[in-house]
Amino acid sequence: MAGAMLNGLLSGLWRRTPRSLRRFGVWATQSRFTVTVSAVVTDDGGRVLLLKHLYRGGSGWGIPGGFLEPGEQPEAAVRRELREETGLELEDVRLVVTRTFRRPRQVEIMFRARAADAARAHVASGEVSRAEWYAPDAPPAGLGADQVRLIALALESDAPGRD
Repeated sequence: MAGAMLNGLLSGLWRRTPRSLRRFGVWATQSRFTVTVSAVVTDDGGRVLLLKHLYRGGSGWGIPGGFLEPGEQPEAAVRRELREETGLELEDVRLVVTRTFRRPRQVEIMFRARAADAARAHVASGEVSRAEWYAPDAPPAGLGADQVRLIALALESDAPGRD
């Protein structure tokens, strides 16, 4: 009974607090994290687009992606990132998986898509040194195990019976 009364009192105070102060309260007490998007992009032959990123650890090879801009929708962000990094437009964009990381504090939203015109892929960003198409079973040397698993997951998402 006392807990319900306390909750009622607190919620009444919260509703009467000026909006700017409520926003600050939420900002100050809630976790903050970055949100990224990525895409496993295929061509008509089933090859996967991989980029050699200049700022990525290890070999630098990985699937394309980047950060959401404030207010940007995830699908719009992945389309923008591919356009900025490779000049490609995407077709048949579908959500594959969303995952979280503790370090760095990040949410990643991964899509599966097809390149509208794979022959147009080129390095269009100072963040990328190479853009190449690879058979899923023959990735470049040094591609991380996590990236290999994500590619397999995305390609499996096309299997019959999966929506």
